[in-house]
Amino acid sequence: MNIFFTGGTGVFGKAVLRHLLVQNVLNPAVFPDEVVVLTRSPDKFLSNHPEFSDVAWLRFHTGDIEEPSSLPHLEHYSHVLHAAADSTDTAHLSPLQRYDQIVNGTRNLLDFAVACGAERFLLTSSGSVYGPQPAHLNHIPEDWHGIPDPLNPANAYGFAKRTAEHLCALYGQVHHLHTTIARCFAFVGQDLPLNVHFAIGNFIQDALWGDEIVVQGDGTALRSYLAQDDLALWLLKLLYEGKAGTAYNVGSDEAISIAELATLVRDLVAPAKNVRIIGKPETDVTRNRYVPDIRRARHELGLDIFTPLIRAIIETANAAKRQKD
Repeated sequence: MNIFFTGGTGVFGKAVLRHLLVQNVLNPAVFPDEVVVLTRSPDKFLSNHPEFSDVAWLRFHTGDIEEPSSLPHLEHYSHVLHAAADSTDTAHLSPLQRYDQIVNGTRNLLDFAVACGAERFLLTSSGSVYGPQPAHLNHIPEDWHGIPDPLNPANAYGFAKRTAEHLCALYGQVHHLHTTIARCFAFVGQDLPLNVHFAIGNFIQDALWGDEIVVQGDGTALRSYLAQDDLALWLLKLLYEGKAGTAYNVGSDEAISIAELATLVRDLVAPAKNVRIIGKPETDVTRNRYVPDIRRARHELGLDIFTPLIRAIIETANAAKRQKD
């Protein structure tokens, strides 16, 4: 088994690579022969993350999902894990550019998977494909067919992911490619940026280095967080064993309000600091919940929440302090 991996230098990618570093020691009998990571700048990545240098089973290929000619077309891969899409630093992309990157990139990778003789293809999609979570759904299941508002350009990411999923279904039908979808929700771990739009990262950063922990909203929104170690395990399980033509929610089903989350981070990381909620009460109730139903992954693949949120927060904060020192 050999894996071609896009997005291997991003948040999801680093989580998977760290997991594989551990598994190579603990369970070498079922380990891939080779993992090839597509990246625009291998040298830059390895300079920032030397722990991935000189790893026998890991190789980097210089290329771009938007440039099909840059892909290693003369090589064979049994598995393709497509996790490339800018989901953190997106200020440099317009909604249309973001849409094109996701949709065109996915089609390029599906063409590549067919050409290189891949047996299985996993797309990392997003819970944003569902659109606003209805108030009556405590946990949103995979068979909920709501969609984001197609007339709002701010929904480009969710709509692009939905289109990418449909491309996977079409390639499965036409080319008999085994495609599986991972609809990813929210995560926490050492590779999560603390200074972008992720609330849990912002709270950890405030707890470590701010004067107080600031909640920008009113704190009532409900979210859930899966540890990045669990995320990595889930993605590889879906790549190896997920059913063809099937979407699986990937995340935690343990809901927590943003205010409770801020207080929990404070208690674990900086007990002496104050939590300040500065937002006005939320009037749009459709934004109040983003929590998946994960029964399909549990029942079909034996996946679960293996890392408690408390432990994941502490490990994330400790990793951030080490990186700062």
